Amino acid sequence: MDFSNIQVLCVGDVMLDRFVTCDMERISPEAPVPILRLRGTREMLGGAGNVASNVAALGGTVVLAGLVGMDAAGDAVRRLLLGLPRLVSAAVDTPGRPTTCKTRFIAANQQVVRADEESQAAAGPAEEAALLDAVRTWIGRVGAVVLADYGKGALTPALVAQVVALARAAGVPVFVDPKSPDFSRYRGATCITPNLKELAEASGMAVDGTDAVVQAARHVLGQAAADAILVTRSEKGMTLVEATGTVQSVPARARAVFDVSGAGDTVIAALALCVAAGRTLAQAMHIANAAASVVVSKPGTATATVPEVLRELGAQDEDQTGDTGAPEPDGVRPLPEVQALVARWKAQGLKVGLTNGCFDILHPGHVSLLAQARAGCDRLVVALNTDASVRRLKGPSRPVNPLDGRARVVAALRHVDAVVAFDEPTPLELIRSLLPDVLVKGADYTLDQVVGADTVQAAGGRVLLASLVPGVSTTGIVARMRKPVVPA
Repeated sequence: MDFSNIQVLCVGDVMLDRFVTCDMERISPEAPVPILRLRGTREMLGGAGNVASNVAALGGTVVLAGLVGMDAAGDAVRRLLLGLPRLVSAAVDTPGRPTTCKTRFIAANQQVVRADEESQAAAGPAEEAALLDAVRTWIGRVGAVVLADYGKGALTPALVAQVVALARAAGVPVFVDPKSPDFSRYRGATCITPNLKELAEASGMAVDGTDAVVQAARHVLGQAAADAILVTRSEKGMTLVEATGTVQSVPARARAVFDVSGAGDTVIAALALCVAAGRTLAQAMHIANAAASVVVSKPGTATATVPEVLRELGAQDEDQTGDTGAPEPDGVRPLPEVQALVARWKAQGLKVGLTNGCFDILHPGHVSLLAQARAGCDRLVVALNTDASVRRLKGPSRPVNPLDGRARVVAALRHVDAVVAFDEPTPLELIRSLLPDVLVKGADYTLDQVVGADTVQAAGGRVLLASLVPGVSTTGIVARMRKPVVPA
């Protein structure tokens, strides 16, 4: 998971997050409020600045464009921008508004009070033009654009529309962290990432349960003419709804939550980096979910690093399998579970292989193919035809062994890391969904006959044609089993 060659342009509301640690010893005699004894102050970039910090922490380079006031908080922001590696400042100095500053007073490991300094006035024509100039300067050099909207005025509807148009014309994906309940102002974005509250406000619909979330997401998806909506659901994980009709969810791993501040910033930063690096939205969702899980276990406005995310992905594997990805005795795994496994394996830099077939009566030819397949990758997924699919291919007398039995036997082999089933005539949709690095078939096929070969190769993968064991086939075994025995 290397993002060192990826650049992201982040445009939005830049803030200063200030954390004042205090001792709280008694209640004031003047009013029923605590008296705070100040001990120290810590300042960091917030809002769009925190998105930028997360991109940099994950190893990407980020260009940050936003409005910064000519005040003490603005001076602090400029110092932080200069001191952050892998960050290029395209901030616009503006004397006409204060720098948004959120000061949190922390006592006894909890927030006691927060004081905000801000203006929510829309950016003026000169400010808007300066931000647009920054976008035009950088749009041809970045792999993704993030619009970080916190409702503080930087992202006017006109500016959003122009940024989306410029990005689309350049073939650059646009990710939006929304604040406005009117998602039509983000029209044409690649992916919008609301939390449950934001989704409910934008859709005017209930969001209690996955089905309700999906319906609400589909409603706003049409409104925004976006490619996808990724709903962050706190302890319930995330749900991705794409315009193609695909719906996928990933659970959150149970862990101690210290502070949820800025978790959405981490999600959109990881999402943008992953897609810019060539991963699908579904794969990016799993990595973003792991990154968010890291930051909520830290105090304050936090970031995640690649090693931390990789450890979290590994821990999620262990939670799910009790191992590092080894198959469970039940054999067939649900497709969303396999998608999650594949995304995590890829995030860890592992090559994922896929082969498919009926595997009705397991014989030495099957074992040889699976051994060759596993030797060509780090993790191997085997896709089995369902019983109905086998009957359509082989006739009404097949399969000899039902899917459950076939899957258990295949899953027990040391070469196999996961088993999934498909009912379609070919595994093409499954291949598109999992997008393996290595696609494996027997050498009785030619490259142009391998279903999904063009899809895998177009994504940078390869096709492996495994050598066959002569004279061994399931059809031959079945024929011999059914051949009448002639008495001696």
